[in-house]
Amino acid sequence: MTVPRLHITRFDVWMNPIFDESMAADDSVTLEIAPTDDTEAGWAALERAHIYQITAAKDELVQFHAQQKLIDRCPNLLAVSSVGAGYDTVDVDACTRAGIAVVSQLGGNAHAVAEMAIGLMLAVSRRIAESDRKLRTQRGFSRESLMGSDIGGKVLGVVGIGFTGTRTASLAKAFGMRVLAFDPFVSPEEIRRRGAEPTDLDTLLRSSDVLSLHCPRNKDTLDLMDAKRFASMKKGAIFVTTARGGIHNERALAEVLTSGHLAGAGLDVWKQEPPPLDHPLLALDNVVATYHTAGVSHEGRRNVTRMAAEQVLQLVRGQRPPHLINPQVWDVFQERRARTLLALQAS
Repeated sequence: MTVPRLHITRFDVWMNPIFDESMAADDSVTLEIAPTDDTEAGWAALERAHIYQITAAKDELVQFHAQQKLIDRCPNLLAVSSVGAGYDTVDVDACTRAGIAVVSQLGGNAHAVAEMAIGLMLAVSRRIAESDRKLRTQRGFSRESLMGSDIGGKVLGVVGIGFTGTRTASLAKAFGMRVLAFDPFVSPEEIRRRGAEPTDLDTLLRSSDVLSLHCPRNKDTLDLMDAKRFASMKKGAIFVTTARGGIHNERALAEVLTSGHLAGAGLDVWKQEPPPLDHPLLALDNVVATYHTAGVSHEGRRNVTRMAAEQVLQLVRGQRPPHLINPQVWDVFQERRARTLLALQAS
């Protein structure tokens, strides 16, 4: 008897080869790689899909985000797997209503992102990027004109102490930083276990020499760091984010940096990615800017891709994956999967 195969679709954006290799080695799936430059072929591939391995970058393949339009066109779809820790490209509520399971690779690139967060803190505090630019283009300046500050002995405030926030707290302590954390979804006892002192957001903002965001982007965190909250931060503090664009208000941040209230910022994420070349934050010497690359290390990409392959194959086998975003859909997913396999076997 022929074993029924579930159809996996992904687009031809770069992924670590481990995903394709894992799919090729399993006789219960067929992988289709859809072209990004042919919309008609892309839709055809998605309409065949039982599982959609989707990009996590919100400004990539916008027409193929897993939203209601796509769900309506793809009645065979059983699950969507984001290739990153985030899932901004997926309308989870719409998927849940349709009985579609959603998984992300939460924690897979936590080490990479945490290292980048620390790197941004160092780059801003020690004025590394500014020194590099001046040394390449100018002469006649003194070393003291580029004098920065150590992060050792300073207070780090972490907003969100999940996988990445916890790892960042651990690395910060190696530099001799005191770590405070705010996370409304984690108990004070657990925050302490994860290596930080629990506190409320207002106290965190007033007390931190460096503020680092590690929370998800959702309706509760959009514009979390607005003009009022930036103004409430300690004068001379540094703002760092490796979370998601839109959690901080970019215009308000530019204003507090220009006024001198904050000493600098390290920004890996943007409301529009990449930001326009004339973005006001890119014109400031005290801003270190990167292109959402915190999780884009060789190790980080391999880890999230390996996790994605493992979770996709768990879904195919009817095994509950560890990072199921909408657990309330699981029973419905199992029923839909069973019906799909029976239909494939009968065809």
